[in-house]
Amino acid sequence: MGRLDGKVALITGGARGQGEAEGQRFREEGAEVYLTDVLIEQGQAAAAAIGATFIEHDVTDSDAWSRAIERIEKEKGRLDVLVNNAGIFQMKGMVETERELWDRTIAINQTGVFLGLQAVAPVMIRQGSGSMINISSVAGLRGSGGAFAYGASKWAVRGMTKSAAQELSPYGVRVNSIHPGIIETAMVDEFSRKGINERVRQQIPMGHYAEVSEVANLALFLASDESRYCSGSEFVVDGGLTA
Repeated sequence: MGRLDGKVALITGGARGQGEAEGQRFREEGAEVYLTDVLIEQGQAAAAAIGATFIEHDVTDSDAWSRAIERIEKEKGRLDVLVNNAGIFQMKGMVETERELWDRTIAINQTGVFLGLQAVAPVMIRQGSGSMINISSVAGLRGSGGAFAYGASKWAVRGMTKSAAQELSPYGVRVNSIHPGIIETAMVDEFSRKGINERVRQQIPMGHYAEVSEVANLALFLASDESRYCSGSEFVVDGGLTA
C-alpha cells in the first residue's frame, strides 16, 4: 500500500530536477501525477519515464492554470496535492539587478505560486481536503544579497504560505513551504559560473549538497496524510546551512 494511494497531484516545473524527482517519488507511492512545465520535450520525456501525465503550462498565465485544473478535474474528478515547484535563480545583487530580471523572477517565483494557490483552492475547498506545498528556499529564511530578486521572491512565497494556511485550513486544506538549501540541480551551475562552488559547499555543516530525492521525500511527507496536522509551517532541508 502506497502512502499516496488514491491521490492526484500536480507538480509545476516538473520537467527536470526537483520537480521530476517529486513526481517520481509520488508515483512510487501510488499517486496519479501531472507534471507541468514550459519545457515541452523534457517534460514529456520525464512524464513518460515515471508513468505520469505532462501538461504544457506557463505558471505566470492564469488561463493556463485554469486549463490545467479543468483538465485534471475532468480526467480524475479531484486534485489532492499541489506542488508549486517552478522557479528560476540568477545571482545578482540589488544594485546590479535589472528591472527585466526582477520582473521575470517575481512573475515565475512569486506570482506563479499565487496563481496556483488561487486556482487550486476552490477544488480543494469543495473536496474538504488537500495539501499545497510551496517550494521556497533558505533564501526565504535569511538575507540573500547576492541573489536579490530570488531572495525577495522566496520570502514572498513564505508569507503567502502562511496567509493561505490561515485562510484554507478551516476547510481541511493544508498549506506548507519547503526551504531547500543547495540541491544538486541545474541551479548549481550558477555557482560554478560565478566561481564560488567550493566556497558555498564549505558553508554547509554536512559538507555536501543535497540530492533531489531528499527534497522529494519531504514533499512526500507533506503530500501524505502523515502530515495532516501540519499547516502554515516551514520545513527546512539544508544540511545545517541555516543552523
